[in-house]
Amino acid sequence: MTKQDPSHPYKRVAVALGDRSYEIKIGAGLLQEAETHMAPFITDRHVIIISDSVVGPLYQEALAASLLPIARKVDCLTVPAGEASKSLSQFADLMNDILALQVDRKAVLVALGGGVIGDLVGYAAASLLRGVDFIQIPTSLLAQVDSSVGGKTGINAAAGKNLIGAFYQPKLVLADMDVLASLSPREMRAGYAEIVKYGLLGDASFFEWLEQHGARVLAGDLDALSHAVMTSCEAKAAIVSQDETEAGKRALLNLGHTFAHAFEAEARYDGRLLHGEAVGAGLALAFDFSTFLGETTSQDAARVKSHLKAMGLPYSLATLPAGRASEETIIHHMMKDKKTKDGSLTFILVKEIGAAYVASDIPADAVDRFLKDQA
Repeated sequence: MTKQDPSHPYKRVAVALGDRSYEIKIGAGLLQEAETHMAPFITDRHVIIISDSVVGPLYQEALAASLLPIARKVDCLTVPAGEASKSLSQFADLMNDILALQVDRKAVLVALGGGVIGDLVGYAAASLLRGVDFIQIPTSLLAQVDSSVGGKTGINAAAGKNLIGAFYQPKLVLADMDVLASLSPREMRAGYAEIVKYGLLGDASFFEWLEQHGARVLAGDLDALSHAVMTSCEAKAAIVSQDETEAGKRALLNLGHTFAHAFEAEARYDGRLLHGEAVGAGLALAFDFSTFLGETTSQDAARVKSHLKAMGLPYSLATLPAGRASEETIIHHMMKDKKTKDGSLTFILVKEIGAAYVASDIPADAVDRFLKDQA
């Protein structure tokens, strides 16, 4: 799946979805060469680059200038940074701002930013004029290894995270390793949690590699970082190619997320708790819950928590930076999760490291007993 062209210092991962197939390009310096990579998709078209108030000042102007010679027109829009921008009100404002630019169906939206921008702009692309092309340029580690790949787009509602959205694939993903140098250590750790997820759900050897080299990934070592991003993208691309709309196997990508989304909802997306931090704790709890149900061993659970702790990530309810919610509150948020069916909770559980599976019809009282056991 991964190709290395000796004339280009980047790697390619194919997301095979028939006429919706596209490539993820991974390497250093891709943003500086964006016009070359994006030319097949933007030549003589109206390009709208959408970023946030943090990333925009760093990269938006230079990207626009590089695309202007080949695009018919280039416009830039900026939204406030933070999870709060994945809201109905911000979505409405963005759509009105785009429409004010007098776009047509040949317009191309470019998501330049982290997971929030990717989700918001992807949903805007799916909705604008009933669907226009878009390109992902993820600037956070979390977005590069997870949210920019696979076509899940959407916004949050008062009832919960990502409850409004669409499956809508980009035309191209450019994952530039150089832009990660601008991230804080906390943001790098948050992205690393999603990398760990891929080892835990289906690749025990990758998790073992992370145990040995995770510190190098977080330190920004280019070889380790690009390997981790490539392996994560390959894992997600393989799953998405088999199950684009989460009818089956793709649900495995939610390992740890039923817990994580509940923690995020309780923190009200106010910045106290990053998505990757919630996922870190969620991964640990998924293993603990699997142990509680007799599905896996306490040794595997301890190994996972040890690695998360060593990498500076939350690994229990007590280590969540936003504080601990009550069992009743956590379950209340879980019941609003989009994976809940007919009032029953769905979890991704594990038999061992690298062997996850979907468990439906988990009774709420079992979750309640487990959470009380964590006190």
